[in-house]
Amino acid sequence: MVLKEKDFIEIEFTGRIKDTGELFDSNIAKDLEIAGLQKQETKPFIFSLGQGMFLQGVDEFLLGKEVGKYQIELPPEKAFGPRQNNLIQLVPMKVFQQQKVNPLAGSMFNFDGRIGKILSVSGGRVMVDFNNPISGKAVIYDINVLRKIENLNDRIKSFIGFIFRRDLVFEVKPDKLVIEVEKAMVQFAELFKDKFKDLFGLNLEIKETVEQAKDAVEAATGKESLEQTEDISKEGNIV
Repeated sequence: MVLKEKDFIEIEFTGRIKDTGELFDSNIAKDLEIAGLQKQETKPFIFSLGQGMFLQGVDEFLLGKEVGKYQIELPPEKAFGPRQNNLIQLVPMKVFQQQKVNPLAGSMFNFDGRIGKILSVSGGRVMVDFNNPISGKAVIYDINVLRKIENLNDRIKSFIGFIFRRDLVFEVKPDKLVIEVEKAMVQFAELFKDKFKDLFGLNLEIKETVEQAKDAVEAATGKESLEQTEDISKEGNIV
């Protein structure tokens, strides 16, 4: 069965830098263990083709393919883009002091959703590189397309999980999809009405529920304070 745009598929993947063979991303426990990177439980990733939910170069390659295993080599422009000098910026030391963190060269921090690597610390100034750590590098992805997701509820659940970074209660009705979110998330959820209609042919109805924990809201909206973080390489954005 040939894969086409808007199909939901389940994959296992491992990404490596072409020149060094260094693993930078994977959802396969064995590969992460070999690289010494396993931090949490792994599971196959479900996404919709052509919707910006996975790396664009991989996404484009899989269109027209079938369920099975593939190795994909991507140049920088098809992977994480070229390095950009304007993304190397000075950040005042007071930003770190206010958060009670100590910036050290080589450490990674999350600046309200932007991942930056500390290049140098000099006096009251900190040089931060906001380029993706894999930018400017050719990469190789080993992809195993496990299956195409046919069940509507499974497709909706996976898309909700991608958007909101957690499960939400939802109900599929003849001509609409009802999802339950807390008041603080209503406006954010409304941004995706057209996308839900496009992918599932259902009008989105948002049902307000009791307010939930603040961190759940921040997880979905990407609103985060400055905090030290791990190396992040893969970025997904809805288009």
